[in-house]
Amino acid sequence: MNNFLPTLISNLPSVIQETAIDITGVTQEQLSAAVDAAVASTTESIYGDMGMLWMLLSGILVFFMQAGFTLVESGMTRSKNAVNIAMKNILDICVGSLTYWLVGYSLMYGDTSNGWFFWSGLFQGEGADLFFQTMFAATAATIVSGAIAGRTKYSTYVIFSIVMTAIIYPISGGWQWQGSGWLTELGFIDFAGSSIVHSVGGWAALVAAFMVGPRIGKFVNGKVMPIPGHNQVLATLGVFILWLGWFGFNGGSQLAWGGADAVGASNVVLITNLAAAAGGLGALITTWIWYGKPHLAQTLNGALAGLVSITAGCGNMSSEGAVLAGLLGGILVVFSIEFIEKKLKIDDAIGAASVHGVAGVWGTLVIGLWGIDGDTGIGLFNGGGASQLGTQAIGALAYGLWAVVLSFVIFFILKKTIGLRVTEDVELAGLDISEHGTIAYPGKRLREFEEDKFVMVATERGIVKKTSLMAYKKPRQGGIIGLTIDEG
Repeated sequence: MNNFLPTLISNLPSVIQETAIDITGVTQEQLSAAVDAAVASTTESIYGDMGMLWMLLSGILVFFMQAGFTLVESGMTRSKNAVNIAMKNILDICVGSLTYWLVGYSLMYGDTSNGWFFWSGLFQGEGADLFFQTMFAATAATIVSGAIAGRTKYSTYVIFSIVMTAIIYPISGGWQWQGSGWLTELGFIDFAGSSIVHSVGGWAALVAAFMVGPRIGKFVNGKVMPIPGHNQVLATLGVFILWLGWFGFNGGSQLAWGGADAVGASNVVLITNLAAAAGGLGALITTWIWYGKPHLAQTLNGALAGLVSITAGCGNMSSEGAVLAGLLGGILVVFSIEFIEKKLKIDDAIGAASVHGVAGVWGTLVIGLWGIDGDTGIGLFNGGGASQLGTQAIGALAYGLWAVVLSFVIFFILKKTIGLRVTEDVELAGLDISEHGTIAYPGKRLREFEEDKFVMVATERGIVKKTSLMAYKKPRQGGIIGLTIDEG
């Protein structure tokens, strides 16, 4: 194989002679140059086609992440809201596909004169590039869905999903990814979107959870009452799907395939997997030490936090650096979830703000700590100084402020007009029936309990009772607002 081109070149005169092509006056060097040019042109064409195929396949993987989000969000929340979760996720991909095609792509990749705002007209983008970028917009929107599960009006979420995919995400995304944005000029690095996608979605989720308020029964007399998800196996399956989809999310962000790009994309996928594994173990070990037992939901969030933690730096991180970034991200997310719930008293139903917002900031900053550019360290701890860390901090702050301010404005307007949350009766009955007229698990279901099991009953008047499950009856006044199984 190595002798193919020299052999071809040496035999080319006889081949041309046999095909009656006149090569009079053409030297061996000229023939060699012509062949080299033809090979280079063909190789470039092949690389272009392979790059387009890689982006298309990666976009399909990112599309599949919507299924993962659906399973994670529904599994970690109450069964009476599972249809509502599914409806929000199908809405995100439908709305995101159309709004991003209509205006989002142009607002993100259009022409600019100032590096802050971009526009090239309606219906911009085409082919694999538009498809791939659209999937990112839908992801940014769906992050908010799980945080406000169980008490938010569907109509409210519809409006916010439109605004997120059409305005909030595209404009800020262009600051770095358009190529001439102000953050690009500053030297900010976010390879696949720790800040651009996940931090924006995560901080929007935190604002949304704060504005909508906690689920009934979440906080009673200053105490945090657990509201466990109805199916942690579904949530686990969802995380595996997200993990798989992330290979396309990060790997596809190479935006090319072939030669050095193929090597680069392959390394991105490898590093992504290492960070996710480290994040899962980080959360597992942390909860084992803190809670006394390894906690599944936190471990799942740890794996996701590991993925978010490496998303910005997957093209600027060594394998060892990726493992450390993911590990610390998995540990950080456990403390963040506890802090937001117990100290800030914000009810984020699935920990979205911590997984995507907090871990997104960490993943952005870690590039400035031990990131690399090829073989050269650019971080504070590997000889690169503090310059990159400062740039990353500016970018992380900019995306956080943008998401918080715009999300607050949108939710404030919605609160004052159509309202944010459903009524108490609707929330207690479940959003599936009230908002969609159906339930996820139809049919009569019976569940047996042992007599030594008890329930903690919390009423609106703040009275918390411990009673036998067999003897439990709904209180005549006040209404039930929380149930927790107690092993006695």
